[in-house]
Amino acid sequence: MINVTCAIIRNEDCEVLVVQRGEQTDHPFKWEFPGGKIAPGESEEDCIIREISEELSIDIVICSRLEPIEYDYGIKQIFLIPFVCDTLNDLPLLSEHIAYKWLPLEKLAAVDYSEADLIVATEYLSVINGDSHPPEGVRAEQHSDINDAELKSMINTMMSRQEAEWIATSAIDNPAIFNKLFEFSSSSDKKLAFRASWTLTKVCDKFPALMHPHLSKIIGMLEGIDNESSQRSFLRILSLADFKMIPQNLYGVLADHCFKSLNSGFSAIAIKAYSMEILYKLCVIYPELAHELYASVNILQGEASAGVKARGQLILKKLTDINPDLRYSQP
Repeated sequence: MINVTCAIIRNEDCEVLVVQRGEQTDHPFKWEFPGGKIAPGESEEDCIIREISEELSIDIVICSRLEPIEYDYGIKQIFLIPFVCDTLNDLPLLSEHIAYKWLPLEKLAAVDYSEADLIVATEYLSVINGDSHPPEGVRAEQHSDINDAELKSMINTMMSRQEAEWIATSAIDNPAIFNKLFEFSSSSDKKLAFRASWTLTKVCDKFPALMHPHLSKIIGMLEGIDNESSQRSFLRILSLADFKMIPQNLYGVLADHCFKSLNSGFSAIAIKAYSMEILYKLCVIYPELAHELYASVNILQGEASAGVKARGQLILKKLTDINPDLRYSQP
């Protein structure tokens, strides 16, 4: 039995990435979800992040996982572990495949998959379409008291975006759960911190106004969080926020943090992308920041990944719409 991981990678339009195998492979010209074999001593999570970086040169954030699948191809037996992941990079660089597609959900089942990947696609669609069940504790009674251990267990065992949205709905109805999600978002347990902060983004997506009283808290938490996944979630919430709901005395703090993230050589793609969006919103309020942001984004154009470059081009265009003279201020 060969242990293999694969990734259902979603972009911001909720399209899913599929890749096509070449002629000289076990499954010629079949489509699949990218991934590969787990190396000795490697965790499943480390494997999928490594494989996607090697095969596609993109960064992903693991959001959840589906039930593993055993499949016998005759020539080999595999134990396939599917991860559901998000990315901001729409332009993979193929090293092992001959083509790729970003598919909307309604077309996800319409390509010619290898057999195990067809099962993964079917399972993913069943989860997205609501055929799965809410996690234990959520379906029982949304307003019942849930202790720390129970809530941590629910968050850590989330298998899908659907389950995250159920917990988010519980947090909307139950302030105690809502506050716990903030607390867990700064936990030293990186898996718990990411999943808790990711669940808060689901709250933001459903009812953005509920985040308004907490925007100051989020800004205050940014510097103390060294978990990139939690940083990503909080910056995403801020990038979607109505800045009229943020106290003006925090604009400088937010700008400093985002410029530092943008200019750092170590920040992930998503962190840089959301930092650019936040800084652009601040430039609309304070046009004098536009020159600094324009210069920072221009520097990134020469050294960043394809995903950051694409986002940067959009920001540069929006900045020149604010101030047409900016296009002449840089080489």
